[in-house]
Amino acid sequence: MRSKIHQLLIELRLKGMDNVLDRELDQAEKEGSSVSEVIYRLLMEEHAYRQERSLYYRLKQAKIPWDWSIKTFPFDKQPGVSKHQIKELAGLSFIERIENIVFIGDPGTGKSGLASSLLRLALVEGYRGRFYNAQDLLDELYASLADRSTAKLIKRLSRYDLLLIDELGYLTLKPEQVNAFFKLMGERYGNKSTIITTNLDYSEWYDLFNRKPLVDAMLDRLNHRCITIRINGPSLRVPTHVDCKTDKHH
Repeated sequence: MRSKIHQLLIELRLKGMDNVLDRELDQAEKEGSSVSEVIYRLLMEEHAYRQERSLYYRLKQAKIPWDWSIKTFPFDKQPGVSKHQIKELAGLSFIERIENIVFIGDPGTGKSGLASSLLRLALVEGYRGRFYNAQDLLDELYASLADRSTAKLIKRLSRYDLLLIDELGYLTLKPEQVNAFFKLMGERYGNKSTIITTNLDYSEWYDLFNRKPLVDAMLDRLNHRCITIRINGPSLRVPTHVDCKTDKHH
C-alpha cells in the first residue's frame, strides 16, 4: 500500500509529502495518531516544501550577485548610514506604498550591499524581484530593439514587485537606450517599487542622460514617491595594510 501511495504522490507531483510519507506513517503507527492528524502533517510538509522551492526559484530568478544581509552589514564602520532608517525599510512597507529608494554615495560606501539586502528580504517575504547592473539593463534594452522585443521586455520588467538597478553612473548611452530606460521607469511609476544605487547626485543625471525634459519628468516622478538616502561616509573597501620588511644587502 505504501508503494502505491508513493507512486500516486509522484504522479501528482506532491514531492514534499512523498519525502516524509514513511516517516509520518511510522510515527502514526507508533503513536496511534488519528487519520486527520496524519493528513494534516503531510499537507503541512507539502506546504513547507513548496514555499521553500518557491523561494529558491525567486532567488535564482533575481540574480543577486552577492549574499548581502542587513544583519551582517557593518553599520559600525559606516557612520553615513542610519541603522534605524534601514531597519525601518527592512519592514518592506515601502513596497506596499509603492515607493522608490535611491541610494546616493561614493563607490564602496555600501549602497549595493544595502540595496541587495532589501531585495533579498523582499524575495523571502514572497515578492518577485530582479537585480540588474545598470549598464547590463541598458544594453539589454538596446539589444531588444534589434528584434523589436522592447515592448515585451519592458512589460516583463514592469511586473517585478521590486527592481534593483545598481551602479547608475557615468555610462556610455545611446539615445535609444535612454528612451527605453525612461519608458521602463514610466511604466513602473505608481505601480511597482524600484531601487537605484548611484554615485551621481540628481543634478548630475542631466549630464548622464543628456535629455533635460525626460530627466525632469523622471525626477519629478521619482521624488513624488521616493526615499533618498545619501551615504556620506568612508569606503568599506579600504584595504588592510600589511607591513613588509625589506632585506638590505650590504
